Amino acid sequence: MTSEIKGFASLKIPSFRNFLSARFFLTLAIQMQAVAVGWQVYQITHDPFALGIIGLAEAIPFLSLVLFAGHWADMYQRRKLAITAVSLFALCAMSLFLIAIYPDTLPEHHPEYLFYAIISVTGVARAIAGPAVSALLPQMLKRELYANGAAWNSSFWQIASVGGPAIGGLLYGFAGKETTYLIAFILVLISLFFFFRLPVFPPARLGKEPISSSLKAGLRFVFNQPVVLGAISLDLFAVLFGGAVALLPVFADEILHVGPEGLGILRAAPSVGAVLTALIVTRHSPMVNSGKILLLFVALFGLSMIGFALSTSLVLSFILLLLSGAFDGISVLIRSTIMQLFTPDDMRGRVASVNSIFIGSSNEIGAFESGLAAKFLGLVPSVVFGGCMTLVCTGLVYKLAPSLKKMNLRDHVLDPNI
Repeated sequence: MTSEIKGFASLKIPSFRNFLSARFFLTLAIQMQAVAVGWQVYQITHDPFALGIIGLAEAIPFLSLVLFAGHWADMYQRRKLAITAVSLFALCAMSLFLIAIYPDTLPEHHPEYLFYAIISVTGVARAIAGPAVSALLPQMLKRELYANGAAWNSSFWQIASVGGPAIGGLLYGFAGKETTYLIAFILVLISLFFFFRLPVFPPARLGKEPISSSLKAGLRFVFNQPVVLGAISLDLFAVLFGGAVALLPVFADEILHVGPEGLGILRAAPSVGAVLTALIVTRHSPMVNSGKILLLFVALFGLSMIGFALSTSLVLSFILLLLSGAFDGISVLIRSTIMQLFTPDDMRGRVASVNSIFIGSSNEIGAFESGLAAKFLGLVPSVVFGGCMTLVCTGLVYKLAPSLKKMNLRDHVLDPNI
């Protein structure tokens, strides 16, 4: 890899720096808000299944809209769609703040339902933002900078994912939910400012292709690309079964007894690991034997989840969650680079929307699965089961997707030195 495209190469581009800033502040706000909402709803209900319902409330509108959002991202101005979505996020953050300072607005019976309603609006915002933001990133970079840009994008996102839960948990514990939601709202507004600073790119496609034909083309492209389909499927099942984030409030309260402050630390742990690996891969990208590396690290992610489920120590739990984030960070980088390299620009929105159905929604559906499994299997057995299923799914992809197993990303980049 040449020194020109290693290290800080992509950060020299002003529009890319604004993009990273916009996504950083938005992610920081969303992560803070997620910790606060999860803890508040659990304190109201004392039911782990309620935490799964939070994920389902976001996933249903997301899944209903995201394919259409992918079509819009290819037919219309992506920056404008991103701004619309972030404005919806701001509306949700403001609503949570107002509920916090006026608690009498909560219904007497089932007050958690109001939180589900607000989170459902964030599902709409995520559906619009996902394809538009994903398709914006490669428009700012040359092809040979995709891997470097993906590493920095992952680094900034993971840093926000570290800071968000930690800040959210500490603020909730020491300053109260009102302050937590207010700061989250302010951070969304800062993100909106940076999205307005992005350049205006023309729509990737001109004309008015029927939406049904457009959506079919996006689906056909993904299912005709074995490497893309294999990578997306692997992530889907790993996140669907392997994640324990939705149940962290229960682990913090009933297993580790560490309160909201400890919850923030646990929520931040995976991103600490992901930040460390993302910073490393800005200098040493896994461009050779990429498919085998992807499969190996997803399997290690599943093993770390099993270990976390069995831990009763805060320190050990933190280390295992950190390792899970490190393993997932490598696989995220490889998957995102695959999506950028294998997708033509006029298909990016629709392919991103299909990717979001497989991956983006799997976080929320995975949260619902975790809550449901915890209700019927018990807290610890449900997470052990999820980690085992991740290992099974990795083995199946290894057998059924030979092109992914043999993939070298270096072969698909223009510069032969990469």
